[in-house]
Amino acid sequence: MRIAAYNLFIFVYSIAAWLISPFNAKAKKFFKGRKGLLEGIKVAFSQNRQPVAWFHCASLGEFEQGKPMMEAYRKHHPDHQILVTFFSPSGYEQRKNTEAADYVFYLPMDTRANASRFLDIVQPVVVFFVKYEFWYHYLNTINNRNIPLYNVSGLFTPRHAFFKPRAHFQRKMLSFFNHFFVQDQQSNDLLRGIGIENVTVSGDTRFDRVLQTISNPDHYEEVIKFKGDSTLVIIGSCWPEDMDVLFDFINTSDSGVKFLVVPHSIEDSNVRNLEKGLTVNSSRWTDERQDKTSDKVLIINTIGMLSSLYQYGDLAYIGGAFRDGVHNILEAVAFGLPVIFGNKNLDKFPETLELMELGGAFSIADKNEASDILNELVNDVQSREKASEICKRYVKDKTGATDIIIKHISQQ
Repeated sequence: MRIAAYNLFIFVYSIAAWLISPFNAKAKKFFKGRKGLLEGIKVAFSQNRQPVAWFHCASLGEFEQGKPMMEAYRKHHPDHQILVTFFSPSGYEQRKNTEAADYVFYLPMDTRANASRFLDIVQPVVVFFVKYEFWYHYLNTINNRNIPLYNVSGLFTPRHAFFKPRAHFQRKMLSFFNHFFVQDQQSNDLLRGIGIENVTVSGDTRFDRVLQTISNPDHYEEVIKFKGDSTLVIIGSCWPEDMDVLFDFINTSDSGVKFLVVPHSIEDSNVRNLEKGLTVNSSRWTDERQDKTSDKVLIINTIGMLSSLYQYGDLAYIGGAFRDGVHNILEAVAFGLPVIFGNKNLDKFPETLELMELGGAFSIADKNEASDILNELVNDVQSREKASEICKRYVKDKTGATDIIIKHISQQ
């Protein structure tokens, strides 16, 4: 009965994506990207004679988490090829040409037939599911074929369905994995509490990835000129709810403070709404006017820059917490920027809570708290430098998860 309900869910999900695709850009990509997908994969693999390691990532964040593992695996197995699959268009569209993989595809919808045909075509020798996403038919088929299956950088909380009463179907999916490499002790304890013993607390591979990112950032001379001698606040991955609590501080801060604003959505309508909330001079990165040094706010209305922009900042506000969850704070933290974010939906992101306790991060509930904390960090250089050192040390102390995982699977 549980299988029947699950199959119905997958069917309804597919139909819903098709129905809304004419009106929703993301759904359109989701549906279009899966049209003739298995045939396309078959053609791509028709000449392959090398062993394949398959990495599945839900979206872009999971890809960045899994990338250190892909690179380490390739280093240890140079004769193998790497396949990456995505569920979400946001991950696929941004990384479909990545050099980290030999093949990049959407994951075909999780039906028994699709899973069987996909594995017949790809024939992976090992499979890694990064952090989240548990697709029953894929996991079951992998298990039935005795292909080694690993969960990498897993993160589990008591809210997950696996730990609820009568969660037999959900726990069945966990039983298909050969090993779990989890981020923290809570995840380890939760899994062991339901009888899953094949668990190692390896840490989070994102810390390995973020050190790679900051070691070779892109250079933007225009940002250096824009900043000048000012204190630069970087507002990363912001939503309208984030800007609502920041406008007062931006519009009233003194002349020695400037802002780089990187919206989560760079659609023109969203950028125009952002500009309406500003009473100070601003410009867009794509504006033809070259000299933007007299502006107080520079809006980055293009993608792919944010991780490198943090190198120029003195502190950062990271958006998303007032919606589904705060976006990645680690790139800013690795560059030594104290970080601020909303106080909602933080329990899924242990790094936010740990850094708050250490004194490198700060949460805010409203515009008054935002102004208070931002003023303190802008004006008290000593406190800001102390928080900066905490952030750098935090990232350094958390690295090494990739080596732990590679060492373990190489011994199997």
